[in-house]
Amino acid sequence: MSGNPFAFFKPEIVYIRPEAKEYPLARELESRFKHMGIPVRTGIPVVDKTAGAAESYRIAKKTLVISVRRGLSFQSCKPSAHYQLPLATGCPALCEYCYLQTTLGPRPYLKVYVNVEEILAKAGEYITRRAPEVTVFEGAATSDPVPMEPLTHTLGKAVAFFAGSEHGRFRFVTKFHGLEWLAGLEHRDHTEVRVSLNTRRVIRRFEKGASSLAHRIGAARDVLRWGYPLGLMIAPVIISEDWQGEYRDLLHEAGRALGPARGISFEIVTHRYTARARELIQSRCPDHGLPLDGRDRKFKVGQFGYGKYVYDAPTMEQVDGFFRTEIPKTFIEPVIRYIV
Repeated sequence: MSGNPFAFFKPEIVYIRPEAKEYPLARELESRFKHMGIPVRTGIPVVDKTAGAAESYRIAKKTLVISVRRGLSFQSCKPSAHYQLPLATGCPALCEYCYLQTTLGPRPYLKVYVNVEEILAKAGEYITRRAPEVTVFEGAATSDPVPMEPLTHTLGKAVAFFAGSEHGRFRFVTKFHGLEWLAGLEHRDHTEVRVSLNTRRVIRRFEKGASSLAHRIGAARDVLRWGYPLGLMIAPVIISEDWQGEYRDLLHEAGRALGPARGISFEIVTHRYTARARELIQSRCPDHGLPLDGRDRKFKVGQFGYGKYVYDAPTMEQVDGFFRTEIPKTFIEPVIRYIV
């Protein structure tokens, strides 16, 4: 990020929940934003009902809420981890397919939680409850927390916490580079840093506001250089006329850049959407170009009880076979965690 804390996200307006002002981080952020001339208000964002769906979405993506995570019961996070670690919600990128369209619905603004120590203490309770089994926490289940890290330092605190935990492990994934803050942190291999990759066509067409493929691969190379366990997430796999050729090229490019590293983990997630997400995408991004017409899809109920449209069984078999064949051709002793 070259020392610029706003390289990926600079809010146009900030809201602070009254209870958040009890915490030093909230007061520090409030002072910093006011000094920059960014409007800071107390409360929660009010939706402008006069704006259209696309404009309201743009405004929300430039809005930051500083809050306290009061409910400290963690949700499950299959297949990525045992539990979500709720450090933030939302993301400044404008990925048109994003599942947060459903998760956050009409509130797609960014939210950071300032009671980080309380959240990590609760994670410790979950770890103790399951010990001596290892408990894994996902730090990016409802957000990409990296763009706000230079301001909040919450991921760094989580890395330090899990470095000192015998039975706790942490992982997060990002579409952004600017991970220099990871260098020099004590992690004891207890934090897995994952970088989300996709083909250049998908990134250019659907992942507006996220880092380029070259920058993401460079970030993955840095993660290896700093000694962290590295994961690559390829998501979403979008089926097109030459999808196999495009994803084969992606694997080869990443493999050449990352060299002879062993044991890189892979998570492959195919494109899926809910009826609610389709409705929101069509209103917010009318020129999206996503495959949302239901062809080659089946309806499946997910872990949180709502249904989604996923690729049909023959298509999933092709995807599964392709990645299980191609990944070992390029990477040494890869760990394919799941293909869904």
